[in-house]
Amino acid sequence: MIGRRRRDSGQAFPIYVVMVAGLLFLAVAFFAVGKASALRNGAQGAADAAALAAAQQAREDFEAPFLASLPESMLDLFLKAHAVNGCSAAYQLAEANQADVTSCLPIPGGDRDRIKVGVKGRKTVDSSVIPGSKSKIATAHATAVIEFRCSWKSVDLNDDSVQDVYFFTCKNGGMLEIRPSSPPPWSQVSKILFDVHLIDD
Repeated sequence: MIGRRRRDSGQAFPIYVVMVAGLLFLAVAFFAVGKASALRNGAQGAADAAALAAAQQAREDFEAPFLASLPESMLDLFLKAHAVNGCSAAYQLAEANQADVTSCLPIPGGDRDRIKVGVKGRKTVDSSVIPGSKSKIATAHATAVIEFRCSWKSVDLNDDSVQDVYFFTCKNGGMLEIRPSSPPPWSQVSKILFDVHLIDD
């Protein structure tokens, strides 16, 4: 009886070893998958932040041409054709989030401009159980919109073909009065005139 029990115990030991090895492999694999998911989420967060920063910078850059278009009633022309940029801000935000910009594409669209940004992370999954993971880097992209969201009317007080005051009514319920001769600080009005947000693309 004693000898049989010893033989049974000896036969069971390799099974235990295989089970423990299998559990360790699964644990390492789950860790690698979790790390890959975290890196992917980090890259997406960096892309979102970079795209929003680029759109916000583009909105700030609208100040001079937007205000210059008002006296001669050329706001329609400005909204149809104007330069869109802001990629320098995208690079800065990606850097702050441990990522690198792989592409930054401003897409003019009249009163609804877009900036599409692609990024890649700086860390690899680097797992011994996932082939090719030592060079696998998370990538992501995001698109932000700069949208003009107001209607307006202008008034020529002196009947000299120069528009003296603009009244804006905006989708968020905001109302603005802008006199081209003494405009308010752009920081106070730009967020009412232009909305910046991410979109699925």
